[in-house]
Amino acid sequence: MNQVKIQIPSLIENIRVIESFIDNSKEEFEFEDDVYGNIMVAVTESVNNAIRHGNKFDKEKLVYLTLQVENNQLLFEIEDEGPGFDYDTLPDPTAPENLENPGGRGIFLMRNLCDEVNFLDNGKKVQLIFNITSLQNGSSN
Repeated sequence: MNQVKIQIPSLIENIRVIESFIDNSKEEFEFEDDVYGNIMVAVTESVNNAIRHGNKFDKEKLVYLTLQVENNQLLFEIEDEGPGFDYDTLPDPTAPENLENPGGRGIFLMRNLCDEVNFLDNGKKVQLIFNITSLQNGSSN
């Protein structure tokens, strides 16, 4: 198993660090372009939620990102230091009364872009799982 971890202060501009992390992971583990786009959107959205909703933009609080690569799966874990949330009672962003809302689509997007989404620790940690067919085990370039 290969594992990479980073942590960032809860500043929205640190999304660029996450994008670089994903770019470097793509090079390291050589996953397909089609899944790369899904990963970029889902992981950055999850980190954005952790910064915005979990840690409430408190730069003293960290967001933790872990990537585990094993058995043709990419498992991203995003964890914040907030109180968590009730992920079972989120409003449906596709319901007519919610279509005009400016937010509320992040978890909907994640569920549609990932093969599996799991919430742990009362919603403070989210797992985003992508099944990969042609995964390399981190070639040394």
